[in-house]
This record gives sequence, C-alpha cells and structure tokens, in this order.
Amino acid sequence: GISYMKSYIHHLDEWLRRRIRQIIWKRWKKIRTKYKSLVQLNMPKQKAWEWANTRKGYWRIACSYILHRAITNKILEQTGLKNLTRLFERAHLNY
Repeated sequence: GISYMKSYIHHLDEWLRRRIRQIIWKRWKKIRTKYKSLVQLNMPKQKAWEWANTRKGYWRIACSYILHRAITNKILEQTGLKNLTRLFERAHLNY
C-alpha cells in the first residue's frame, strides 16, 4: 500500500502544481498583465511577449516550458504550497 500511495501522492502533487499555475495564468487576464508578470519573473522579453499573446488554453499553458521556468516549484513553496511528496516521505521514513 505504501508503494502505491507514493506514486499516487507524486501524481497528485504534480497535478496540484499545474492547477495552481493555471489559476495564476487565468488571473493575469490581459496580455499586458501577462507580459509584465513574466518579465518581472525574469523571463526574456521576447519569450514573455510570445507567450503572453498565445491562443492556447489555460490548462495547456500551465504545463508549458515558459510557465514552468517563470513560476518554479521553489516559488510555489515560498508562497505556501506544501510539497506533498516530501511530506509523505518524511511521514513514512520510519516504516
């Protein structure tokens, strides 16, 4: 059961991070806001402009290269998101 839970928790953790990135992208409604936010997160201006003007859907962009580089896991953890995989491993370290 523990080995099944480990992979389940890992996939759930990945899905949650992607969902949060999608929500962040959705909150930046306008192209100008997306561009400014990506530049503020140290993205090159050309790539930020390209991705701010994309027509792809929110869910697809949430898994994109540029959003993963802009909103890293480290940034998500600093804002308060817990890493479920690490918590699970710490909880079952003694088993």
